[in-house]
Amino acid sequence: MSLVLDPTAQDLLFREAHTANTFTDEPVTDEQIQAIYDLVKFGPTAFNQTPLRITLVRSAEARERLVQHMSDGNKAKTSTAPLVAILSADNEFHEELPTLFPAFPQAKDLFFAQRAAREGAAGMNAALQAAYFIVGIRAAGLAAGPMTGLDFEGVRKEFLDDDHTPLMVINIGKPGPDASYPRSPRLAYDQVVTTV
Repeated sequence: MSLVLDPTAQDLLFREAHTANTFTDEPVTDEQIQAIYDLVKFGPTAFNQTPLRITLVRSAEARERLVQHMSDGNKAKTSTAPLVAILSADNEFHEELPTLFPAFPQAKDLFFAQRAAREGAAGMNAALQAAYFIVGIRAAGLAAGPMTGLDFEGVRKEFLDDDHTPLMVINIGKPGPDASYPRSPRLAYDQVVTTV
């Protein structure tokens, strides 16, 4: 059985897409990011939670503040990417649940009254949304350079608050020269899928 999605789109989103380490200087616009979000906001999460929060780092001053919290291997590419996004999980996401999941508004208090439960749910569901965001960046014809090599607590203190947990930083733009490494191997179907 073949996939319904056109092979060209499959290539754009998965087979030909690579993590980018260099970028051209072509700007990434607010309109592009809005279009990406307007697409990926429909990705499924538990109880329709939307804990992902995206902080766009555009100013030179903010970029400088962010770069000091990146691992050495990530500083140069974060300095030069056209746009950088800090992705975080909002641990107070449950306040929106009565609106976002009207079929079961009591979920807010029944399942998420305790902070520890919220943090676990926010981290997992925001990670799902982060993956959708990366695929959305690719759908816009851009490249993503997601990174977890950073001082998470430093980024939280510099850009967020105690209710937000940083997940990753993503450089965004058109890929530049020698932007990616050769494709690394993937596990085969029978190494991943088991039928019981």
